[in-house]
Amino acid sequence: MVSNNEEIREFIRKNYADVALKNTDGGCCGGGCGCESLPLDLNELAVDIGYTEKDLNIVPSEANMGLGCGNPVAIASLKEGEVVLDLGSGGGFDCFLARIQVGETGHVIGVDMTPDMIKLARKNAEKSRYTNIEFRLGEIEHLPVADASVDVIISNCVINLSLDKMQVFKEAFRVLKTGGRLSISDIVATQQLTQEIKQDLVLIACCVGGSEYVEDIRTKLESVGFKDIKLEPKANSRELVKKWLPGKHFEDYIASFIIEAKK
Repeated sequence: MVSNNEEIREFIRKNYADVALKNTDGGCCGGGCGCESLPLDLNELAVDIGYTEKDLNIVPSEANMGLGCGNPVAIASLKEGEVVLDLGSGGGFDCFLARIQVGETGHVIGVDMTPDMIKLARKNAEKSRYTNIEFRLGEIEHLPVADASVDVIISNCVINLSLDKMQVFKEAFRVLKTGGRLSISDIVATQQLTQEIKQDLVLIACCVGGSEYVEDIRTKLESVGFKDIKLEPKANSRELVKKWLPGKHFEDYIASFIIEAKK
């Protein structure tokens, strides 16, 4: 059980550092999170959550660590020349897809709190000779990004890991330009979680314990100033959660959601 917030942050950071260093199965609730020891087919998992075979073929294979719960790039409607920010960019998978859509006149910034993930993402970018992409070390609650400098924010199964989601949304609002938009895939709670679940370090790192109740997310976004808020579960969410956490029936408590909003 949890004793303090710093313990949680360090547990999560170490967990994802291990995934980066070993380049092993991740899965929002898969082997890399320590929920299960079951091996996962990362390409199969990526297709399950919304990526295509083409997506998998045009990004560095090392960037696909199975750490997502959806495909935010697919719903972001990115345009050439836009500036995109990825919250919790991991090995850079979504960043590499986004950079293709925004083109050479656009720019993609990935932010991650785990040094080993940043190192891996930069290595992937350098090896692929990508020039319109960069990765910055930082926390999503304190973004190393200038005010009103971003057109689109994407994020994939990361905000649930934050211990201060209101601060994340405030920071997102700050760095977005007027008219900028959020395009997020995340795990959210469809009913209030028990304190036992919320205090379990492994379940927090597995994207379960820290998941926010869906209507509380809406309230937070509204209070920060976001408009046109949309919260929709993925059609195959129950099947995904069952695969990530077999036999635990968490599909009755959490779901993979698409979260959209505009500044």
